[in-house]
Amino acid sequence: MRLIFAGTPEFAATALQALLDANHQISLVLTQPDRPAGRGMQLLPSTVKQLALRHGLTVYQPERLRDPSSHEPIRTAAASNLADLMVVAAYGLILPQAVLDLPRLGCINIHASLLPRWRGAAPIQRAIQAGDRETGITIMRMDAGLDTGAMLLQRALPIAPEDNAASLHDKLAVLGGELIVEALTRFDDLRPVAQPEEGVTYAGKIGKAEAPLDWQQTAQKLEWQVRAFNPFPGASSSCNGTQLKIWRATAMPGDGAPGKVLGVTDAGIQVACGVGTLCLTELQRPGSKRLSAKDFLHGFAVSVGTRLGSD
Repeated sequence: MRLIFAGTPEFAATALQALLDANHQISLVLTQPDRPAGRGMQLLPSTVKQLALRHGLTVYQPERLRDPSSHEPIRTAAASNLADLMVVAAYGLILPQAVLDLPRLGCINIHASLLPRWRGAAPIQRAIQAGDRETGITIMRMDAGLDTGAMLLQRALPIAPEDNAASLHDKLAVLGGELIVEALTRFDDLRPVAQPEEGVTYAGKIGKAEAPLDWQQTAQKLEWQVRAFNPFPGASSSCNGTQLKIWRATAMPGDGAPGKVLGVTDAGIQVACGVGTLCLTELQRPGSKRLSAKDFLHGFAVSVGTRLGSD
């Protein structure tokens, strides 16, 4: 098919590569403007832009799409029959109805959840944080609402007990690429299905303010939080006046005052929670790197009775 593609991060780049591998014609690629990154804060292109340029594709990077004049490259591609359909994946900009109406066959989105559960910006993280046992990919027609469009194709994926946001992202990115290619292959036969009104949840954007662990919560909920916030923003807790990042942890039985260290071994630091105990197995202190509990304890003293999150 002749396509316009809109996307920005690695998740979208995986889908774009799948479309290219399936020999679809990409007439225009929309991606967010280059952003400062790294220690030098130099402007860096998005992952999608880098891939598009390697394939000699035309790239368009509007700051926003509110002004009708910003629609011109899209309008030109659609009006000249260079594109019949727009495919969107983690683009990051709101597409107004005027843009959604430009391609002859409309716009479809690759969303990383089983809609209507987890509409919104952070469906991968919120699914893990909630303790969901499965998630998936939904290919949907786009409308002016927030991930409210009719569904064309959906496929579930189990969430493994060891999955964090990074590993689940990678699995869903591959599945998204496979499913969008399948959807385009079967496009004429697919029938849109309205999302059910029951079961709607919203996946709000993850913020750094959510990082601190609340030791009054159950150990299981805190384990889900640690996994959901790896790699961003990273779960955290203070210990003896130092703010630590907690990258891996496992819920286990145990009782004690929430936040109190119950045991310290090479296998992990056991911290009492509202219900159960959380064993911290990978940690990081400021200016250092991620370390296993055994290596972390060589350079940072933690003893039984220490209280985490109390300062």
